[in-house]
Amino acid sequence: MPRLSLPDFLQASASLPILDVRAPVEFAQGHIPGAVSFPLFSDEERARIGTTYKQMSQDKAVLLGLDFFGPKMSQLVRQAQKLAPNKELRVHCWRGGMRSGAVLWLLELAGFQVHLLDKGYKDYRHWALAEFVKPRPLVVLGGLTGSGKTDVLHALATQQPVLDLEGLANHKGSAFGSIGQPAQPTQEQFENDLAAQLAQLSTTSPVWVEDESRMVGSIHIPSSLFEQMRRAPLVVLEIPREVRVRKLAEEYGVQDPAALAAAVLRIRKRLGGLATKEALAAIGEDDMEKMVSLVLDYYDKTYSYGLEGRPIIHVPSTTCDAAVNAVLVQQALAAADLLNPNPSLADGA
Repeated sequence: MPRLSLPDFLQASASLPILDVRAPVEFAQGHIPGAVSFPLFSDEERARIGTTYKQMSQDKAVLLGLDFFGPKMSQLVRQAQKLAPNKELRVHCWRGGMRSGAVLWLLELAGFQVHLLDKGYKDYRHWALAEFVKPRPLVVLGGLTGSGKTDVLHALATQQPVLDLEGLANHKGSAFGSIGQPAQPTQEQFENDLAAQLAQLSTTSPVWVEDESRMVGSIHIPSSLFEQMRRAPLVVLEIPREVRVRKLAEEYGVQDPAALAAAVLRIRKRLGGLATKEALAAIGEDDMEKMVSLVLDYYDKTYSYGLEGRPIIHVPSTTCDAAVNAVLVQQALAAADLLNPNPSLADGA
């Protein structure tokens, strides 16, 4: 089977599994979205082969690899049969070298049709990083904490191209952002998933994305994409404070009080001693509206400071109803003529 370029490899039938034959630790660090870990060597075996290569010779490293490979050949074939009952699949390693070549030989011997990625996962990483540099017609959705921006983004997704950075990062962006969320991906995996989503979006039609700081939890937005976001027109939802307080109180009222207290303590230096003490007491008394109100004083000031110098379209609303606000921001987008190649966006539009 000839080696495939990355575009051909990715465009192969989506029903064909992708077997990543790198070691488990490599796969955990980052992998092609949808790939299955199918390690030729364990982490320990890979380390021993690498040490042998560096300290002794390539020949001895190859022989050691064969010692590890031989006893597990039948097991690898059985695993492949479960993953690809139709006996057709895709395979790659780090750079299209010996590991993927060995698995290719084995599986073809067992009657599989194997599509091999020529330059391996390394080529995918180069492609992923290049995706962030491509210019895109972004429209940024902003608003103070509790405005329901993520909900609006999801409502827009039924009709418009949307990029959900918080969804990809498993984090809502604030000190409270990890509460109720699964563990964050590695930085590398976030970039891989993000590149895959970007590749599916239009490069000519406006793409909605939520306003974010450079960091989303422990994940940082790639610099080239972040700079595009900072230059893009900003549509800001303006929701009354009391409406935002109620929304956040409902959301966090069902969360673990210990997790809420830990989040408050993470920003205690910025809140100040008295506000921190009162917020912790409010959590203990199950007074979520008071806790939220105290924390919002900090977040509102921080977000408002970040708006300075950016082109803004203001969208006032009296509700956090996502469907209603999705219509309002789309109307504001149309009124501002953002589809014009050279839109004129004055603050206060």
